[in-house]
Amino acid sequence: MTFGLYITHPQVRIDPDVPVPKWGLSDIGRARAEQAAQSDWAKRLGRIVSSDETKAIETAQVLAAAAGISIEIAEDTHENDRSATGFLPPPEFEKAADWFFANPNDSFKGWERAADAQARIVSAVQRILADHDPNVPIAFVGHGGVGTLLKCHLAKTPIGRDRDQPGGGGNLYCFGLADRIISCDWTPIEIWKGI
Repeated sequence: MTFGLYITHPQVRIDPDVPVPKWGLSDIGRARAEQAAQSDWAKRLGRIVSSDETKAIETAQVLAAAAGISIEIAEDTHENDRSATGFLPPPEFEKAADWFFANPNDSFKGWERAADAQARIVSAVQRILADHDPNVPIAFVGHGGVGTLLKCHLAKTPIGRDRDQPGGGGNLYCFGLADRIISCDWTPIEIWKGI
């Protein structure tokens, strides 16, 4: 089975004075990405599509170097738009994220609605896969929120935070390119063994 992956960026350097989409990887996050890049699955990737956020691009570039390929940027694969509230300290952010997933048809204080973010990421992935060679392994590198929304769509389950990745980021799930069926749940990028 030729695989598709959805990969979330690992740990970031949090800086309240920098817009969230511009945050880069922390030293721990970069080390995890580099460890994942040594995996056989990373070297098998034939295409890597990243969101246009710095932390996703940095993760994608580490994996692309191992695979000997360039990355592509898909601007419509960004994380759910949370610019209306700006930076929220982690405890407040977790409460807001709980609300976001529990109320997919409503906006949390001006955030992009979960239903809209899901429609956007699903449309982007479907567009990219429509002309993708199904014999070439592909990775989408992005974010936990929209990655979970895509996962809910692929699994044909309602939007829910119980399907979210473990804390810290740097996880992936795998799906078949032929059937779009998820074959592994969120797994840390540096320990997944591939298929």
